[in-house]
Amino acid sequence: MGDVSAAPRIKFRVPAAWRSLAALGVALMLSACQAETAPAPKSERPVQVQRVVFETGVSAREFVGVVRARYESDLGFRVAGKIVARIVNVGDRVRIGDVIARLDPRDLALQVESAEAELTAATSSLTQAAADLQRYATLKARGYAAIADFDRKQAANDEAEGRLTRARRALDLARNQLAYGELKSDADGVITATLAEPGQVVAIGQAVARLAHQGEKEAVVSLPETRLGEAQQARATVRLWSDRDRAFQARLRELAPQADPATRTFAARFTILDADDTVAFGMTATVKLERQRETPVARLPLAAVLNRGTGPTVYLVDDNGALVSRPVTVASFTGDAALVTGGISNGDRIVTLGVQTLEAGLRVRTIEAQP
Repeated sequence: MGDVSAAPRIKFRVPAAWRSLAALGVALMLSACQAETAPAPKSERPVQVQRVVFETGVSAREFVGVVRARYESDLGFRVAGKIVARIVNVGDRVRIGDVIARLDPRDLALQVESAEAELTAATSSLTQAAADLQRYATLKARGYAAIADFDRKQAANDEAEGRLTRARRALDLARNQLAYGELKSDADGVITATLAEPGQVVAIGQAVARLAHQGEKEAVVSLPETRLGEAQQARATVRLWSDRDRAFQARLRELAPQADPATRTFAARFTILDADDTVAFGMTATVKLERQRETPVARLPLAAVLNRGTGPTVYLVDDNGALVSRPVTVASFTGDAALVTGGISNGDRIVTLGVQTLEAGLRVRTIEAQP
């Protein structure tokens, strides 16, 4: 038998077509694995947008103030002394001549008595001087009196007349001061403050009570410096918090020439026209200033405006659905909106919520804001 190991080896040749099919299968398997491990594409972020609409019309701003009288005066005694009685309290209505408070009259009465005694003495001195002058005039006419003696009697008579006049003026002053011991109202009005109490010693002119004069009533508000020109040209109306459905026409009467050093605002006083008794001093009032806009404005929500230190900007959505940062010109801010005058156009889609978390170039999906 022959050697088996020496038998010839048979070689099989793989057709080229089969090799191509095997390579294609391996490629498909690799591409499937890569498809499973590749990250999913990010979805577009939804944002709420609002269409820009520029419009003209009436611009209005409201300022809160308080109702005050046009004329207010602090009442004080014209003499010093101790208060023994205060007749009025805050809120009391008074008329001209009503007593507000009284001082202790004892010292003032003593001054009157002293002035009366001085007047009596001056009257006696004048009587004596006049009699002496008359006697020396007779003696001088007869040649029994020297001219020098007559001149001395004449001077003494003149001095006595001056002393009598001074005593009369002192008595009038003392009587006036006694009358000043009663503090009286010099106008009809309402007591809005009491600044001294019975038993207190007050100086001349020290305020005891504050009187709001009856008559014109005003709404006093504080205006920022950016609204001074508007206040002088706008139409003003006043509404009371106690009756917000009723509006009073008003007119700017006075505008402070200097800003308050603490608030940096200017005090403005608006006269309330046709104010009746329902308008009480101290009530809270809202002054509304309205004027025709000269430049069209677009009202945007406050949340749509972003300022990162370079000025106010907004995000608008372009035709490709991408965000574009756009600087804008803001004329003013109200309680719920920003009035924009430039930087955007009619029909632009402005993002109104969450602008702090957005970036320019981000692709978004828009959701129209509900009106």
